[in-house]
Amino acid sequence: MSKGKAILASIRQQLDLTDYRKIHWEGTFDEYLDIVQDHPDVTRTAYQRLYDMILSHGTEEVFENKEKIIHYKFFTEYATKHSDGIFGLDRPLMQLVNAFKSAAKGYGTERRVLLLHGPVGSSKSTIARLLKRGLEDYSRTDAGMIFSYSWKNPDGTFQKCPMHEDPLNLTPLDLRTALLPKLNEGRKAGDYQVTIRGDLCPFCRQMFNERLARVDGDWNRMLDEIKVYRLVLSEQDRIGIGTFQPKDEKNQDSTELTGDINYRKIAEYGTDSDPRAFNFDGELNIANRGLVEFIEVLKLDVAFLYDLLGASQEHKIKPKKFAQTDIDEVILGHTNEPEYRRLQNNEFMEALRDRTVKIDVPYVTRLKDEIKIYEKDFNTERVKGKHIAPHTIEIAAMWAVLTRLVPPKHANLTLLQKLKLYNGKTLPGFTEDNVVELKREAVNEGMLGISPRYIQDKISNAIVAHPDEDCVNPFMVLHELDIGLRHHSLITSQEQLQHFRELLAVVKEEYEDIVKNEVQRAIAADEDALARLCSNYIDNVKAYTQREKVRNRYTGNYEEPDERLMRSVEEKIDIPDGRKDDFRREIMNYIGALAIDGKRFDYKTNERLQKALELKLFEDQKDTIKLTSLVSNVVDKATQEKIDVVKSRLIRNYGYNESSATDVLTFVASIFARGHAKK
Repeated sequence: MSKGKAILASIRQQLDLTDYRKIHWEGTFDEYLDIVQDHPDVTRTAYQRLYDMILSHGTEEVFENKEKIIHYKFFTEYATKHSDGIFGLDRPLMQLVNAFKSAAKGYGTERRVLLLHGPVGSSKSTIARLLKRGLEDYSRTDAGMIFSYSWKNPDGTFQKCPMHEDPLNLTPLDLRTALLPKLNEGRKAGDYQVTIRGDLCPFCRQMFNERLARVDGDWNRMLDEIKVYRLVLSEQDRIGIGTFQPKDEKNQDSTELTGDINYRKIAEYGTDSDPRAFNFDGELNIANRGLVEFIEVLKLDVAFLYDLLGASQEHKIKPKKFAQTDIDEVILGHTNEPEYRRLQNNEFMEALRDRTVKIDVPYVTRLKDEIKIYEKDFNTERVKGKHIAPHTIEIAAMWAVLTRLVPPKHANLTLLQKLKLYNGKTLPGFTEDNVVELKREAVNEGMLGISPRYIQDKISNAIVAHPDEDCVNPFMVLHELDIGLRHHSLITSQEQLQHFRELLAVVKEEYEDIVKNEVQRAIAADEDALARLCSNYIDNVKAYTQREKVRNRYTGNYEEPDERLMRSVEEKIDIPDGRKDDFRREIMNYIGALAIDGKRFDYKTNERLQKALELKLFEDQKDTIKLTSLVSNVVDKATQEKIDVVKSRLIRNYGYNESSATDVLTFVASIFARGHAKK
């Protein structure tokens, strides 16, 4: 057997045709009625199906600033599998899903156009793309089953309903009142009730009347001409998923929404008003039973918007030369701020404004969520042969978020501190209530600023602009961000440009603090030395708070607590002299509370004390390492060995590689050298 045949044989053994046969099921009308009785949800409306699809992926309750928010896993877990995860938009997404829920329950939202509104690059298209893909996948599952029908031709072939209608639509109006109670027998109040919405499309109405005439009005015999089949939604095949994008006004008309005459068939059927000589293949036709996305919907010509009004409010469309036709689909549009302002200012568009549910989709304003957006594209799986130094993504994301934040009115709060509060960090004097107030006073926060696309482009530039380097670091990315601002098409004033550049300086300074702290912790990462320092500090604090003397472990004599040692630790975290007693009592109370619970004190469980001890140990050890000698390139063997130990800790504990660890040590050494020069 050849290698190719062997490969095919092994693949053939893994084939499972069960799913294929399920989704290609075909049967009779009475078999479909059996399915409806067992699974009434196959007759759901488009909104009900979309809402159930989102819920099928699970939800969880999260609390943000004391407010309960429903997190829908569809937009994260499902989306991440398709490289489309959405982060940091739980509130807008909850508002969107609530609109779907209201529409699913028939509270009126189903008669509206849902409009995603926000700045460029804020995930509006991503949300629409995910919903379409989710519906496609859901229609392949048992929970998302959906059915349509086809007509038997005289030659034995079958012709599908062009609008994928529910087979129950074939039931004449006078028989529906008798059929529906039987299909709904035993249903509870909260269960889905089988309903029949709308009438046949013009094509199926013609087929229905012809066949009913041939069997002298016997509807049951007419059903023998029907074949029911499982419908699988597909944007590629234009089944149940439509996408409409504005083009040049001269080359586009409303027939792209509602279908057009098939001129080749006019000769065959004799008139252009015969539905068989018409293509019901407009976006609103083919999206029946599913979803239609309108890209940049407010750029549409007025003629298109008239079609949109009827489609949303009455769930009907008007194909050329035919009566109004029923549709059942989710209409989802998205637009940017300038187009929406134009809609607001246009008094002739009052009808559309009244039929629109606007959902704001702002930029992310929480740093950890912005970081996730970039890590999706820039990670070890996607970026081969190039190490991304720690904090490279973080610093770029930090700048992006800063450009979107409204300067706080609070006099003692900087924009960077506001970013940290939004990111969940606690700052002295600020509570969760303050964060809520900050968000409340900045109504349009996140609707302006730098888009994630710009950041992604500049990170990409930094990766490819240095082919000889095995690493990309924050300074490379910050340089790309800076030089790109000169040509940024969305920066409209010199003041805005200056503001963005000032924010670049802010994040550079923050990066200096971050890496200084990392190097300090790497130098002071001697666990035994930290434990000894902690033990010594705690012994002295205990003696001080209990007004006792402490035993000198070397001489054995009892001495007064070492005030100089205690203050040298406390000053590292800015404990003023007037607050030292409070801090020391706080530490002893913390140790006592652990003892009551049967737990042993470990300095690592107290973040502030750990930081103070590390900074104190760093202060004691930095002169022995002589880090500043890196700047002069004159390093003796003993110092080099100590520097190599620090470098290995940076690599092991903080994610650096050899070159990025060397770069960051040299950079921090230059900071210390500047500090000595100033002194």
